[in-house]
Amino acid sequence: MACRLRVDVRQAQRDAGLVGGVEGRLPGGAAPSYDVRSEAPREAETFGTMRSRLETTGLLDIADKLDAGIRLDLDDGTRLFACPDLLAVGWLANREREKRHAGQTFFNHNIRIEATNVCVASCLFCSFARLQPGDDGAYTLSLEEVWDKLRARQHQSITEVHVVNGLHPDLPFDYYLELLRGLKRIRPDVHLKCFTAVEIAFFADLYGRTDEQVLTELMAAGLDSLPGGGAEVFAERVRSKLCHDKCGTERYLDIHRTTHRLGMRSNVTMLYGHIETAEERVDHMLRARALQDETGGVQAFIPLAFHPDNNQMRKLPAPTAADTLRVHAVARLMLDNVPHIKAFWVATGVETAQTALWFGVDDLDGTVQEEQIYHMAGARTPAALTTDDISRLIRVAGREPVERDTLYNVVSMSA
Repeated sequence: MACRLRVDVRQAQRDAGLVGGVEGRLPGGAAPSYDVRSEAPREAETFGTMRSRLETTGLLDIADKLDAGIRLDLDDGTRLFACPDLLAVGWLANREREKRHAGQTFFNHNIRIEATNVCVASCLFCSFARLQPGDDGAYTLSLEEVWDKLRARQHQSITEVHVVNGLHPDLPFDYYLELLRGLKRIRPDVHLKCFTAVEIAFFADLYGRTDEQVLTELMAAGLDSLPGGGAEVFAERVRSKLCHDKCGTERYLDIHRTTHRLGMRSNVTMLYGHIETAEERVDHMLRARALQDETGGVQAFIPLAFHPDNNQMRKLPAPTAADTLRVHAVARLMLDNVPHIKAFWVATGVETAQTALWFGVDDLDGTVQEEQIYHMAGARTPAALTTDDISRLIRVAGREPVERDTLYNVVSMSA
């Protein structure tokens, strides 16, 4: 029985194009029971096998559309989610990934700062926020405490500071402006990717400004780009149940439009694995694709796994590794105009993120020092990784590590 299992796994990997060039290691560093390099099939044989398999699973017309450069639609996306053959979906996504990036996998040297977790929004999925400053676990860092996090890493070759916060009702706007100015004083060369569209909308409403005025003032203080957080799921059914009291879908998208018009880039996220349907996931991707058609300013799409610990949705199960691989694969197939699909290893887990590099993913985010939002929701991933750690994880997964900056300029190619 054990021998038969090894043969089946090997055949599945061969059919999915997952064998060859894995440096004799499997994701996570475990030694395989066979030499994957000596048994790699010829390309024509792999394609022929997969074409037959795609026909059997009902995905051949989708493969043909991809070959012809025809965009996938809502029905195609929902069929990809319903298809029982996960490896076939992954094979299609990997093919699209390699058309764009071959084996390259990107990451950056960054630090994540969450200056306050006081938040007036009551998102059911959130384990990070505290509604009042005096609530148990609530905190707000002084500006010096924020700046000290970067000062303490002056010896590191950090290229990005990523700041996201709760929606604090009592802080003055100057707190955020001076936060940016201070970080730039410490490291003028560092890229500041700060404040989600939800935060921008909150600032505008709280401080009596338009969204564009908020963005313009933050840019003058040092803001360089926007992260993608706060998108959750764009469908109104989901949003009204999970996060009814924060900025809605149209405003989120419009803030990203304005961001791009002002010359900055941004990302878009999607929170998956809770109450959303497959159709709502695909609709979310299509709206992100339409935004990119309009502005061209989206750099990466980032699926974010729901974590149930320590929040109001704790009775729901977390998404499985198979769910995670499928979401990332479908994202690569649907978002034909977005350059990068990112697996946020803090949320997916390191091993699943490695495997996702063969399911459409080409970016692992970065070192992510200081992250708290997912760890407060029960994430068991490391508190941070070094650039050497990430390079090794990419290499043992059979991919080529490329350290980038926030705008995807190459910093270094790992040997």
